Amino acid sequence: MINREISSRLAAGHGRRVTQLADAAARWGGYVPEDPGITELADLLETAATNAPDRPGGPGHTTRALLAGAVEDLRAAARLGGLLPAVTLWHLQRAIDQEHTAHQQTVPAQRQERER
Repeated sequence: MINREISSRLAAGHGRRVTQLADAAARWGGYVPEDPGITELADLLETAATNAPDRPGGPGHTTRALLAGAVEDLRAAARLGGLLPAVTLWHLQRAIDQEHTAHQQTVPAQRQERER
């Protein structure tokens, strides 16, 4: 009973994070197919990293570096597949966190460019 509950909670968390990452890829201009896989999302964010302005953020973290880190975590999650659901979920969350930070860095810079 406990294992089934944990498994269902991990599966739900996995689904939510994949949805968040799909939204993030779309925010960066990627065309997200219906029901994307983790590898597809990694490819979309990798393209975004290539096209992103390389603005400095926090200490040593540029927008491109953050997106590249998100791609690495997505690729790690894809390699794990369903073998270690908790570890896969951790990689997905790290990818979300890195993408979110990258996006937060670009929003103020875009506002400054429009004001000029």
